[in-house]
Amino acid sequence: MIAFQGQFGAYSDLACRIAFPDMTTLPCESFETAIAAVHEGRASLAMLPPENSLAGRVADMHSLLPGSGLSIIGEKFLRVEHCLLAIPGAALDSIKRVHSHPVALGQVRRLIRELGATPMVAYDTAGAAEIVARLGTLEDAAIASALAGDLHGLTILRRNVEDEAHNTTRFYVMAKTAETPPPETPDLMTSFVFKVRNVPAALYKALGGFATNGVNMTKLESYMVNGTFTATQFLVEVDGHPAHPGLARALEELAFFSSEIKIMGTYRADPYRLAQSAPR
Repeated sequence: MIAFQGQFGAYSDLACRIAFPDMTTLPCESFETAIAAVHEGRASLAMLPPENSLAGRVADMHSLLPGSGLSIIGEKFLRVEHCLLAIPGAALDSIKRVHSHPVALGQVRRLIRELGATPMVAYDTAGAAEIVARLGTLEDAAIASALAGDLHGLTILRRNVEDEAHNTTRFYVMAKTAETPPPETPDLMTSFVFKVRNVPAALYKALGGFATNGVNMTKLESYMVNGTFTATQFLVEVDGHPAHPGLARALEELAFFSSEIKIMGTYRADPYRLAQSAPR
């Protein structure tokens, strides 16, 4: 069983089914309940999104990650392909209202203008498909995945209606127990969080070790801790394994200027990431 936040047919559900086709998916009301499902043994994995190429980082995930008690054992990328869904018999010229999550509605502005339709906010994309199926009118449509359309008996009036073709969501695959690959495994990356000590230039000095030891840093993000303006935590992702000499030295230097370091996981980079970073 693999847990995700949302309803059946959500993009997180689709990501689970693509990455783990032999596993049953478990819908959860929130990220917290998805994490709890793993701790309670109702699911062995959780598929949780830290960021989207258009919407940016998922703030709730960043705040939950350090205290989740779960380890990152992999990453997956999903190309978000929005579909315009309606009941059988509907046509483009019959649509007056388009239902979806606010973020999804913001990603299909051109279509909404073309239809002259009114955007209708729903809790999530899969929920929008459920609403349209329940309403059963020729005037209502949803922006959601093809999977959501299949699950709710809707037809696809148009595929790939998103304004930007690069709309992609990244997911962490998380488990209760770390599954750290051997250091010789190719294409490894490591995610960790740390808090700097309250001394002058601490962040500058802490990060300098990664540059001097030749460690490629792919992510550095900061966010407040417990809603305070004086405590800042950083999420970092780097290429490599903590046992690699360069990364080991960089982490040793980081520890000298940090009050806390927590490794969230070492795992293989997704092929999508490698394709994006390959020379063109």
